[in-house]
Amino acid sequence: MNNILLTKALFSSALLLAGTTLARADAYSPWADHDYPQQVYWGDTHLHTATSLDANLFGVHNLTAADAYRFARGETVTSSTGLRARMSQPLDFLVVADHAEYLGVMPRVRAGDPTLMQNDTARRWRDVLASGDPVGFGRMMLDIGASYASGTPLVTLPASLPSPWEANTRMADEANEPGVFSALIGFEWSAMPNGNNLHRVVVLRDNASRANQVTPFSAFDSEDPEALWRYLADYEQNTGGQALAIPHNGNLSGGLMFADKRANGDAITVAYARERLRWEPLVEVTQMKGDGEAHPLLSPTDEFADYGTWDQYNIDMSTAQEDWMQRFQYVRPALQTGLRVEQQTGVNPFQFGMIGSTDSHTALAAVEEDNFWGKMSSHEPSAERASRLWGIPEAEMSSAGLLAAGYAAVWATENTREALFDAMRRREVYATTGPRMRVRFFGGWDFSEQDLTATDSALRGYRKGVPMGAVLPTRKGAQPAPVFMAQALKEPEGAHLDRLQVVKGWVDSWGETHETVYDVAWSGAREPNAEGKLPPVGNTVDTDTGHYANTIGSAELSAVWTDPDFDPEQAAVYYLRVLEIPTPRWPVHDRVRLQADLPAGTTLTHQERAYTSPIWYQPEGSDTP
Repeated sequence: MNNILLTKALFSSALLLAGTTLARADAYSPWADHDYPQQVYWGDTHLHTATSLDANLFGVHNLTAADAYRFARGETVTSSTGLRARMSQPLDFLVVADHAEYLGVMPRVRAGDPTLMQNDTARRWRDVLASGDPVGFGRMMLDIGASYASGTPLVTLPASLPSPWEANTRMADEANEPGVFSALIGFEWSAMPNGNNLHRVVVLRDNASRANQVTPFSAFDSEDPEALWRYLADYEQNTGGQALAIPHNGNLSGGLMFADKRANGDAITVAYARERLRWEPLVEVTQMKGDGEAHPLLSPTDEFADYGTWDQYNIDMSTAQEDWMQRFQYVRPALQTGLRVEQQTGVNPFQFGMIGSTDSHTALAAVEEDNFWGKMSSHEPSAERASRLWGIPEAEMSSAGLLAAGYAAVWATENTREALFDAMRRREVYATTGPRMRVRFFGGWDFSEQDLTATDSALRGYRKGVPMGAVLPTRKGAQPAPVFMAQALKEPEGAHLDRLQVVKGWVDSWGETHETVYDVAWSGAREPNAEGKLPPVGNTVDTDTGHYANTIGSAELSAVWTDPDFDPEQAAVYYLRVLEIPTPRWPVHDRVRLQADLPAGTTLTHQERAYTSPIWYQPEGSDTP
């Protein structure tokens, strides 16, 4: 272009620009002012290493938090049984949650630390561990159990020894790489009054310098969850940090975890409800020691409720469970109980989101069915592991009943400690039993099919409604019922999807709780029968080879669903359950690859799943945030 033409072009452009009103950013770029989560991050908030008493006692002697982070980031690690282990794909974040009770004691005992050897009990334990005497080991376990019951530890680490807590926090800081991998600092409070599980994992938003201003709160300090909440409040006030607690294994709590009363037996007060809501925004709904979503006794018409059910004994197997306990041990009835408490007090203490995690005591956060590294080192891959007894002989429970589960999925704006913690706090999370399926769940009052099929459907979900974990916005005018937008995409290398279900719970004017499970989207040309039940999707699993085929099911399912039974006067809670097609469980892979003999009655196939955090509807007048 010659100079004359160039001058004319620039002059014309200047005139055009001078006469143009530039579009506002929010009018042209719909994402300019919307920093909503566009990525789901995968992790485990509940992993134990050699620093935990029980993990160490049962074979994990050398693997530390640093090894756990390396494994989670996708590196090959040698397991405690000498096997090379690696995940098929790395995680995005990890919480090493070693038990606060006896934290770091057992490695020092094994090493015969001279400072500890002045303690008669520590010397006796060292000798038992060195000799491998099973009788002595049994006595040592009874001693430890008795110390929990008495509230007094038998061996403590002198202040002159290096702090195992500070070692863990240092390793977390070293592994933390913002934008790439988040190593969140945490520990487990392991209260179990009378052998009933009340355990919580504590997660901090902070780095080591802030976390080291405290030491972990243990069951020896108190077995009352309200005391733990006071500790968390003190932590935040004194350090400027942030913390939350995640209950797990309500299924082994003897009816205590989600009881409609306080731990001391008193009635739930407004203050108690507010404190529990404040400090426990999440529940670990699925893990190796059973799935805690629903119980078949309480959900008899739900054919998928009996999944990974552990309901024989409490956590130390000292007390057999009774039917009345189940209502206070599982998440679905707990969500309904929360609505009833809210009806009575105005505050819902069980307004929690749902995640999964492993509770592995191997330092290896691996739960794929064909790459499962077990609960303890004794459950690492071998031809015998599925047949080993779990707990007391009277339970007649084999290790084949262990679940290869689960993971936490977090919708966050970025992969940092702060963004992940904030997403957990606002409950924008979901649980899976292991598969990394991508799930969205929004609630509002006017979603349409056009919103669902739009290329910016997530943006519309945030603009027109609320995501999983939130409370529905106030109902406007004569809008007849809430509308939910649900989407699920299979794991790229995983199984196809069977169906999407919305699980609804509500409480009537008499204070009675109710539930309904609605099939809202499904694969294939199936149609519900006369009773409204959808036929099974089928089963392609070959249990002789461990293979299955994605010739059934769908890679993606979605739906816009309106509650057909909505009553604006009744508080309600809704969450999405996503079911895969049947796939083989880990014992099948052991039989195929290790020629393992499986116990009679071993479940060979299952339908893995995801549970989203709920969305709540509150009639006008409730003051729950």
